[in-house]
Amino acid sequence: MTATGDFTDTTTCGSTLAVGASCTALGELVPAVGAAVSAYGVGVLTRAEDEAAGATVRLGQRLLARILQRTGDRTPIGAAVTDLAEAIEDPDAMAAPRLQIKKLLTGDPELAIELSALLPERSPVQATGMRSVAVGGDNPGIASTGDGATNIQGR
Repeated sequence: MTATGDFTDTTTCGSTLAVGASCTALGELVPAVGAAVSAYGVGVLTRAEDEAAGATVRLGQRLLARILQRTGDRTPIGAAVTDLAEAIEDPDAMAAPRLQIKKLLTGDPELAIELSALLPERSPVQATGMRSVAVGGDNPGIASTGDGATNIQGR
């Protein structure tokens, strides 16, 4: 999955998700939901799929729709989406939906498996040899493997 915008997150998930696993693929779910909220704001909760939306936004919409279908009380996730929509430029705002999605997936391992199945398969990333570096997506930072290297990153 490639998220558009400044939605970065990490995951400790492997390539498969076992029944009852605690990982829950948050590192891939939350950025997709964040992309949908970024594109549509609070309207993402009710907006039909927009053909002009990018793949990440559509994935986020599908994930959020599935989450809402399986959620008895939509208030917590709705409030989290609203918080994110109101502060989309704040990187900490992603914590609100992340926490609510984590709670839902912890309480419903079947939903975690179901959502993981909706995620695109990740391409394997492999590095071989001494000091090799493998990056499975964009790397906005420094990847340095040299002895005594001086690394300067400007903004």
